[in-house]
Amino acid sequence: MKRLRWPSWMPIDPYIVLLLGTVGLAALLPARGTAADVTSGASTAAIAFLFFLYGARLSTREALDGLRHWRLHLTVLVCTFVLFPVFGLAARGLVPALLDQPLYQGLLFLTLVPSTIQSSIAFTSIARGNVPAAICAGSFSSLIGIVLTPLLAAGLLGGEEVGFSTDSLVKIVLQLLVPFLAGQVLRRWIGGFVTRHKKVLGLVDRGSILLVVYNAFSEGVNRGVWHQVSPVRLAGLLGVEAVLLAVMLVLTWYGARVLGFGRKDRIAIQFAGSKKSLASGLPMASVLFGGHASLAVLPLMLFHQMQLMVCAVIAKRRARDPEGAKDADAGAATDAPGESAAHPVEGQPENRVLR
Repeated sequence: MKRLRWPSWMPIDPYIVLLLGTVGLAALLPARGTAADVTSGASTAAIAFLFFLYGARLSTREALDGLRHWRLHLTVLVCTFVLFPVFGLAARGLVPALLDQPLYQGLLFLTLVPSTIQSSIAFTSIARGNVPAAICAGSFSSLIGIVLTPLLAAGLLGGEEVGFSTDSLVKIVLQLLVPFLAGQVLRRWIGGFVTRHKKVLGLVDRGSILLVVYNAFSEGVNRGVWHQVSPVRLAGLLGVEAVLLAVMLVLTWYGARVLGFGRKDRIAIQFAGSKKSLASGLPMASVLFGGHASLAVLPLMLFHQMQLMVCAVIAKRRARDPEGAKDADAGAATDAPGESAAHPVEGQPENRVLR
């Protein structure tokens, strides 16, 4: 069985291979007619269940305690919903020289999406950072983003590209926020079950994302949107995203130092403030962009893989820092027992995270 494990030196997460395979399946066998209706309904239900599980996993006491670290959370929110969109708007100057309009719209949407939960926690844990702060920062960002991302998309994207309305906002709230709150309410009774079966429920996490990707890309294939993308444009998009990620990693690390945060807090800010959530962005794009969602989420999917690869390297280096070695002895006193182990993606090595 050890021989069948994904090689630790492989830079691409196995889940990314599944994502790319799902895109290929949608290109060859897109869902049409009744199958498309069934797939759409199933993906909506799967994402709602995914956020229900998020709610059931987050300790309410932990969230309330995290509010006292408001400066850290405010810093992450500013990075996610202010700095990122500013850079996204600045990228407008690259059209049409480097990007075409549809890819730019997707890039700008990427900058509006909330931060990740799972991978921010996992990388912070690996780097010996402030894990409870990362849990709360990622969760707060996701909750606020449920309302703020559609509003920002309507204001910054506008036009016919985004089908924003009160109805679309209600759909997003019903699909993401309501299940999350339901999970919080029921956590008292199901929290133990969720913890005991985290490996099985991890498959639900991954399967939900794959289903939404298949649905979005099937609809894109049926509408013929992929004829609009050329390899040159994709290469330009990758270059722009690499620069964007590098800038945000530098700003979150050194900016947090200027603001007076300690090393553990800076680690949490860097990993929570520099990444974007595929789990939140996919369903929002499906509602806001409709048939053009596949192009809208393409930049997000590429950025998602890039951020995992780069942050995995950074996290391991942070763990080997002299400062990190000193913190290792005091780690049990600052990180709740079992806290960091519960959050890296189940069934994967610590440096393998999926969202």
